[in-house]
Amino acid sequence: MIPRILVIDDEERMCWALERALSHEGYQVVTATRGLQGIELALETEPSTVILDLKMPDIDGLEVLKRLKSINPNIPVIMITAHGTIETAIEAMKIGATDYITKPFKLDELKIQVKQALHLSNLEHEVSYLRQELGEKYGKMIGQSDAIKEVALLIQQVAKTNATVLITGESGTGKEVAAVEIHKASNRGNMPFIAVNCAALPEHLLESELFGHEKGAFTGATTRKKGRFEMADKGTILLDEIGDMPISMQVKLLRVLQERCFERVGGTETIPIDVRVIATTNAELSTAIANGTFREDLYYRLNVMQIKMPPLRLRKDDIPLLVNHFLGKFDPSHTKKISPEAMKILTRYDWPGNIRELQNAIERPLIVCQNNEILPIHLPSELLENFEKATSDPIINLPEGGFSLEELEKRLIIKALEKNNYNQTRTAKYLGISRPTLLYRLNKHGLNFK
Repeated sequence: MIPRILVIDDEERMCWALERALSHEGYQVVTATRGLQGIELALETEPSTVILDLKMPDIDGLEVLKRLKSINPNIPVIMITAHGTIETAIEAMKIGATDYITKPFKLDELKIQVKQALHLSNLEHEVSYLRQELGEKYGKMIGQSDAIKEVALLIQQVAKTNATVLITGESGTGKEVAAVEIHKASNRGNMPFIAVNCAALPEHLLESELFGHEKGAFTGATTRKKGRFEMADKGTILLDEIGDMPISMQVKLLRVLQERCFERVGGTETIPIDVRVIATTNAELSTAIANGTFREDLYYRLNVMQIKMPPLRLRKDDIPLLVNHFLGKFDPSHTKKISPEAMKILTRYDWPGNIRELQNAIERPLIVCQNNEILPIHLPSELLENFEKATSDPIINLPEGGFSLEELEKRLIIKALEKNNYNQTRTAKYLGISRPTLLYRLNKHGLNFK
């Protein structure tokens, strides 16, 4: 697409000269000799860059700049100023001008400024596109439960630092999503976000993937290749499933984390890097350390800040929000909704596969459902079986010698609290009583849970 330059200057000769010079550079050029006319052209033509004279006959150049920025905050604007108006030019820069040039000026100098402005605009578009891609690939954190609010708070706190982060949790809990949220909220948010799945690559390929290689380093290395660490410079690298990294690679990674430099495979040049490291794992690293499959020194180097992603069974209040999110994702036209009966079944299930399993459970009914409402019959069979089992009469073993009804009530309350992660509101709902009634019975049995 050919860049379009809008020139706004009250001198017709200047407009003619700039149009001629910039057209020879391959740009499309439109001109205006009045400020209001220039604003109208900006709306009609959507220029890539604007060259704007500070002194205009109808409205002030600064006012034109403000209106241009209200139309498109990211549009680059180069101000043309006269001698003695430098202070006004600086004011224009504060409003949002990209650069300024003082009359009289050389056309070659202005051409360079136009190229720089277009390059900056392209970078901003690329960053915006990449951020959108990140959101589409990894999604976003959704939920209002206390558990997910705590995670969101930790993310905001750690994002402001350059600390290495270890994100733990079961498969499907959204560890990668949390990593992206940290990156986007940090001062590196406009720089690269590079992810590596440490479990998906064998050792000899993982080293080349992380650190790159030189030409001839091994059979098939026909050219030099940059590694993921080098690609992530000034940005963030995500080491997904770090617990599956081979022990020999852990030694090399530890050196990179300590010294902030590395060599490509087959190379001797030491390459410094400035990278924020985020690692994720669904494994118990303390067990791996005890088994000798994970280095303790690497664990402490990674575990500067730990964020534990809660399983979905401990944040069931978020299930309706997640369900509606996935409905919108897979059915953008919103032609289908979920019935209250189907939602009840979804909220009763414990979701061993967590959010990933829930997503699959929503995508399938949208395919098989022929009407505009998803009913229980459209849900996966394991959900229906679980619901039938959970809602059937509870089995109570009655001892021959009898038992205390008070003790039975106490044990029932304890079991209900454990099932609901000691959340009193959910426990009361589960038992079919009000929260004040639950508090009364807790006090009655001396159960002082906080």
